[in-house]
Amino acid sequence: MSHSRRTFIKKSTSFATLTMGGASVVSPKKHSNEDLRIFTKDAGMQLCEAYFFGMNEQKIALTKQLDVLGAVGGISPAMVGLKEIKPWEMTAVKAVKEAWDKVGLQLRVIEGPPSLGEKTKLGLEGRDEEIANFITFMKNLSQVGIDTICYNWMPVIGWYRTQNDRLGRGGALVTAFDNEAIKSLPLTSYGEVSKESLWKNLDYFLKAVVPEAEKVGIKLAMHPDDPQVDSVRGIGRIMNTVDSFKKLLKMYPSQSNGITMCQGNFALMDKNINIPQLIKEFSKSIHFVHFRNVRGDKYNFEETFHDEGIIDMYEAMKAYYEIGFRGAIRPDHVPTMAGDSNQYPGYSTIGTLYAIGYMRGLMEAVSKTKR
Repeated sequence: MSHSRRTFIKKSTSFATLTMGGASVVSPKKHSNEDLRIFTKDAGMQLCEAYFFGMNEQKIALTKQLDVLGAVGGISPAMVGLKEIKPWEMTAVKAVKEAWDKVGLQLRVIEGPPSLGEKTKLGLEGRDEEIANFITFMKNLSQVGIDTICYNWMPVIGWYRTQNDRLGRGGALVTAFDNEAIKSLPLTSYGEVSKESLWKNLDYFLKAVVPEAEKVGIKLAMHPDDPQVDSVRGIGRIMNTVDSFKKLLKMYPSQSNGITMCQGNFALMDKNINIPQLIKEFSKSIHFVHFRNVRGDKYNFEETFHDEGIIDMYEAMKAYYEIGFRGAIRPDHVPTMAGDSNQYPGYSTIGTLYAIGYMRGLMEAVSKTKR
């Protein structure tokens, strides 16, 4: 009798466990160590490094040892020994692409394209020729297998900082911006440049270029203004709010008209911005990612190590993975660490190595959690 009662209780408990509330409940699967080693490399994204100052042999060797085989940079005829060749011509494009192939890296994104300067952004005489050369550039890139161009709409004054050696964690050097420091600076030779004129010129550019980009499969990825203030020395800034990017996408709806999700810039646009949520909101338009962190606000900020700052970096990486982003992503604006040169603020080799390791850890974590 006692044995039968125990058997009944055991069976009843098991049944209740499996059918609580009328719904089946399955015990969590226990993963073996072998299971836990299975994940998607870099969460399926194209992990890259930036090369804006030539083909640095040490950095190339180090990133290859880290198995980061994507390169981001420009097309410079001089870097491959070419003279009197324009950077948008096929001779230059092909030679630079082959130079990267030769060292074992794949040039994936052109950041800072040639033939997109003041004439186009300010609507000056000669802009039609600039735009024609830009279209030629897109066609030539497409022929060698490069499909993404990161560009900006910051004429005359681009990326701007008031300090490049602020002391950060442990004495590392970080870049910083203080809007108070630029208020007394004089206008540039272009005088006051209104936001209205910049929007008008951007519209002109998009209408001419996006249809051609669609034909050859090029993705145009607009980078935010940096810093995000309304003007610098009289030059207006228009790509400095989330709404401005929504306006950009509505001006010419196309898969070729997209965004560079530079996290630090977007996070500083407004204190209420949630980067993981914004990634999901812009999910269909993100062509390229600058993965970095910051602290402060758009009027006074500094760039930080990836593991500090105001952005939840794990949730950001998880958001990219969940929206299915599989494009190029690179660390951006790292601190200059001990033993490294501050010749190129924001692009310390040692700081970059730390950032890549941090990013790869996040990538493995989100791909294991969400597989």
